[in-house]
Amino acid sequence: MITNNHTLTPEEKETIIISLLHKKGCWVDWGKGCHKLQLSGVEKQEIFEKTGLQTSQQNLVVVASQVYDSLVKCEAPQELLTYYQGPRSDVLYEFRVLNHEERLAAALLAKEKQLDVDGASFLAKAMKHFSHLSQPPTGFTIHPGDAVAYQHWKSARQKKTLADKARLISEGLKFAHSPSARQLIEQLLTEAVDSTATQNAPLLPIYRLESDEELPCILPVAGTFPLTLEDLDHIPLFELIDPFGVTKIAQNTQVVSIPSWQVILKAQHPAVIFCRSEDLPKATSTKSEEFLVVVDLAVKEWNINHYFMVSEDDRIKFNWFDRTPSSPILGQLLLILRPKKILDEGNLTEPWQMDD
Repeated sequence: MITNNHTLTPEEKETIIISLLHKKGCWVDWGKGCHKLQLSGVEKQEIFEKTGLQTSQQNLVVVASQVYDSLVKCEAPQELLTYYQGPRSDVLYEFRVLNHEERLAAALLAKEKQLDVDGASFLAKAMKHFSHLSQPPTGFTIHPGDAVAYQHWKSARQKKTLADKARLISEGLKFAHSPSARQLIEQLLTEAVDSTATQNAPLLPIYRLESDEELPCILPVAGTFPLTLEDLDHIPLFELIDPFGVTKIAQNTQVVSIPSWQVILKAQHPAVIFCRSEDLPKATSTKSEEFLVVVDLAVKEWNINHYFMVSEDDRIKFNWFDRTPSSPILGQLLLILRPKKILDEGNLTEPWQMDD
């Protein structure tokens, strides 16, 4: 249940419920009405029983109405707002992962191309991918049309049959905004046609890592709890050799690979320790499970904002201290990693948290 200070009088709640029951206004009004009721403490199940709006419908219209409000804040044309007041809440819902300016650009393109929910989902993912790049790929601009065109262009290059290439090239040309992007896609079509006439050598399988986190970070393993001070002796400090992060590893050294997150890259002497949930200073779940913990063995100074590794009675422990501990600090706890989970069904039933 959502608890908040947005209280409503019984009369105000009844007015909103009656409005939702009779579906007054458009879906934007329904989303705002559901949101007000939820903020005032009304359970989603109660809203469903009194209005007929299922929980999934409530989640969709609440989030989509927040996306709609972001278009209003960006001073979207009235024609665009009117267009999305139609039954297009599902399209706007897909733009929830974008920032306000990106949502407006996506909404304009989706209206221009008359995209359905699948097209809107592809557009949002393409724009999100572009936002993670330091700069757009050569020949493509930051326009959302070019973002979609790039994804089709990249996919077309990987297809072997002319039919598959032609379908993706056609989609790419439909969205390409800049002349340079259109030229690249048309060139791909020309190459595809030429390759059917004369048998050429296949393309070299060249890939490029486009994100720092795609590079694996190789860390030494100190061991598994319970550990003693002797277990921390002789933990190597790996040196990465650019540009591919080559690491020299001594024999009989256990290592583990995790993504190159910033918190790891900033560490001076990172190492991995395996432990169970009961070894952590705070309970993480009701069941015992294994964790991978990364510590920085170079950090020896106390800070109230971090957890640290210390030795008590010759046993290594993790803990938080509200003042400088009496035991020497052996390292700072950087992150705790759970094992990969194939599917977290709980995430499917939770509403999206919006940042508006």
